[in-house]
Parts: sequence; C-alpha cells; structure tokens
Amino acid sequence: MSGGDMAKPLLGHRSTEADPSVVPAAGRTIGVLGSGDFARSLAIRLVCSGFKVVVGSRNPKRKACLFPSAAEVTFQAEAVKKTDVIFVAVFREHYSTLCDLADVLVGKILVDVSNNTEINHHRESNAEYLASLFPACTVVKGFNVVSAWTLQSGARDGNKQVLICSNSQEAKRTVAEIAQVMGFTPVDMGCMSSACEIENIPLRLLPAWKIPIFLALGLFLCFFTYNLVRQVIHPYIREQKNKFYKIPIEVVNTTLPCVAYVMLSLVYLPGVLAACLQLYYGTKYRRFPDWLDQWLQHRKQIGLLSFFCAALHAVYSLCLPMRRSHRYLLIETAVKQAMEKKMNIWVEEEVWRMEIYISVGIIALGLLSLLAITSLPSIANSLNWREFSFIQSTLGFIALVVSTLHTLTYGWSRAFDENQYKFYLPPTYTLTLLVPCTVILAKVAFSLPCIQHRLLRIRRGWEKGRYVKFVLPSATGEYSSGETSSNV
Repeated sequence: MSGGDMAKPLLGHRSTEADPSVVPAAGRTIGVLGSGDFARSLAIRLVCSGFKVVVGSRNPKRKACLFPSAAEVTFQAEAVKKTDVIFVAVFREHYSTLCDLADVLVGKILVDVSNNTEINHHRESNAEYLASLFPACTVVKGFNVVSAWTLQSGARDGNKQVLICSNSQEAKRTVAEIAQVMGFTPVDMGCMSSACEIENIPLRLLPAWKIPIFLALGLFLCFFTYNLVRQVIHPYIREQKNKFYKIPIEVVNTTLPCVAYVMLSLVYLPGVLAACLQLYYGTKYRRFPDWLDQWLQHRKQIGLLSFFCAALHAVYSLCLPMRRSHRYLLIETAVKQAMEKKMNIWVEEEVWRMEIYISVGIIALGLLSLLAITSLPSIANSLNWREFSFIQSTLGFIALVVSTLHTLTYGWSRAFDENQYKFYLPPTYTLTLLVPCTVILAKVAFSLPCIQHRLLRIRRGWEKGRYVKFVLPSATGEYSSGETSSNV
C-alpha cells in the first residue's frame, strides 16, 4: 500500500505498516468461526485477498450457500484443525460454546473481532474474557473497528485502520501481515490491556462533536428566542397582529445566519486568546488552560457547523418567495400602491443595499465551502502544511471579514432607527457583531510590526527572562562574550 493513501491514525500509536520485517502472508489458510454477517464479509475479503479460508459452523450444510464457493465450510472442530490463525466471529455470550474445542485450540492464534452493545458493559474486555477461557491460546484483539461493509467493498471505501493489541508480539505481527494483505493499515495498540479501549471506539457516537453541537444548539435557542420576541411577540402585544406564521421559516431564517456568524468567529477567537496568553507570559511552553485547549481542538467541528448553518440559511432564503404569506403580502402591497396611485416605488439606496448584501453573502458562503472541503481528511492530506494553513487561517479570516460586511450591509442604517428597538431590544445583527469584531480588531492589532515580531519570536522558542549568550566586538577589533536577559 502506498503511503499517500493512508489516513491519519485514530490514536497516536505505532503503525506496523512501515515495519520492513512484516512480510505478506497471502496463501496461508485462515479459519473463521461463525456464520453471521461479519463472518461472511470477512470470509469474502480473505478469499479476495488470496487466502485459503476454512469456515467453522455448527450447521455447515445449511450455511455453506452463504459463503463464497472458494471458502470451505465445515464443522468447527475440523476448521480449527486446518489452520493456526482463527477469527472468532461470535458474540461474547457464545464464547462458552467453544469450550468443547479447547483441546484442538491449544497453541492457536485467536483473533477476537467482537464488540459490546454499551461502553464498558463488562469489567473485562471481550478479548480478555476469551483469553481466560482458552489460556493455552494466544488471543489478539483486532478488526472490530472495521465494518462488514468495509470488508465487502474494500478498504478504499471505508476506514483503513485495523487496531491490534495482544500480549504476544509474534501473534500481533502475524495478524498485521494478514491485515496488510487485505489492504488495511494495522496499528499496534500495545498489550491486551488496550482491548477495552479498542472495543469502546465503535460505540462512541461522534465524541469530538458533542461540545460543538451543544454550543450550536445553545446559540440557536438563544437567538431563536430573541428573534421570536422581536418578530412575533412584540407585534402581537403592541399591535394585536397575529404573525405566528413567521415561526417555521422567517424566524428560523433570521436565526441561522446569527449562529453561523458567531460560530465562525468562535473558530478564530481561541487563537486570539492563545496569542494573548503567549504575549502575557512571554513563552510558548506554558500550558494553556484546559478549557482553551479543548476549545482549540474543537475548531474544525465548530467551523463545519458554521458552514452547515450558513448553507441552511441560503436554502431558507431561496424559499422565502415561495411562501403563500409572501404572495399575499406582495399582492396587498401592490393593491395599496395602486390605490394611492404610486407609479414609481424605486428606492435607489435599498436596491444597492440588497444587491451588495446578496453578493457579499454569496462570496462568504463560497469561502466557507472552501474551508469545509479542505477540512476533509481526503483533501487535507493532498495539501502541504503551508497550503492548508493559508486556506484555513488566511482565507478563513477573510471569510470572517466578508461575513461581517454581509452583516453590516444587512443592517445598513437601521441600527440608528428607534423603531427597530422592539421592547427596547436592539436588532439581532448588532448582537452578533460583538464577538466577530473583537476577533477582527485583535487580528489587526497582532499584525502590527511591534506585536507581530514579538509573537513570532515567542513561537520560535524565545522566552522572557531567559539569559542568552552574545558576542560583542571589543575596541581592538577582537570579540568578547557575555550574557544578557533575552527580554531586554
């Protein structure tokens, strides 16, 4: 497998793919115990990779039609006798049914591919439990993070990593060889104590997305409630007008850009805070607070959610003229203008404002789309660090500036109109400008030569208060050494 095709490891452990001592093992006989979906997919993949496959089943005649014709389907005891490497593709509660095979399993390598239904459902991992039932065997945990679909369609269409752990280096090496021939990337996760961690991985539902999703939902509820009060509750109380029909489309469409705009600014705000801390402490080696460290690690997810809300805002905006209420209001306005004999209703300022507003919004959405696409691993892996940093940092900041122009064009001069302050509440867009403008002003301040130079020195290893040696020429032209503080 070429190194350019490989995805980044899920966890920071050593991959066995680069180990030159790992030799392909195609052609050897592999056993599979079980006849479920995963066992069938595993048998298909092994056969397609050039292995001889022997499937052990309690009902071989009945199950033979489910497996490829190249695979031999026989009784479990017969299958175990014909191979030294056996994939145990049965559930944990059925491990005890294999105890009758204890004598013929002596010295075999058992690859446990099972998962649980809940995280940490048992005190010990499935692999450790299997090892306790068959102490004369060598148990390897692996292939549990690979789906049956990936096995059938090939590693190119799914996750290519196979996490492996065992107390036997030789057994791990053997399973790693098999994984490589099948087109996967084996990742050594250490000894058997890591099995519990490996088994929990498929059960976690978007672990890196929980905080960003709750943040987005919180912002949405806050802005939705604020807009509901201004656009629906205020006219109902003050003017006795029923505008509850605005809730499904118009109020939501007013809320989505607020969430997208603030979320985009929250992608770059932690970088500003980190730079402030580095300038304050005069070093890059001081650890950031845990909350800031977590914030920095979730910037990708926050940015993608910002793009999602912006895309929904664009779709909702396109659907606004399709509403029945919009048609009624348009006809009502036309009738009023006809009755008042107004022939020319063209307002030059409003025309220009809307043209600029829509144009800038399209540019902002295009930049956000570029940021979202380049954050995908398949695209990011094709970029070098400078290219990736330019798109995510420089173009990302430009996207924030363009979004700010989009928001300001929407507001125009209405921020100074007292009629816009419903229940003395300012327009929503004025609230959304607080965080983004803070980020923009901080970025401009950091670009000043005096601050930029100091920050660059800190990020290159300079520390305030550290003494460094220097060399000065003497009056005779000879050089003498001394030392001074680096913060001078």
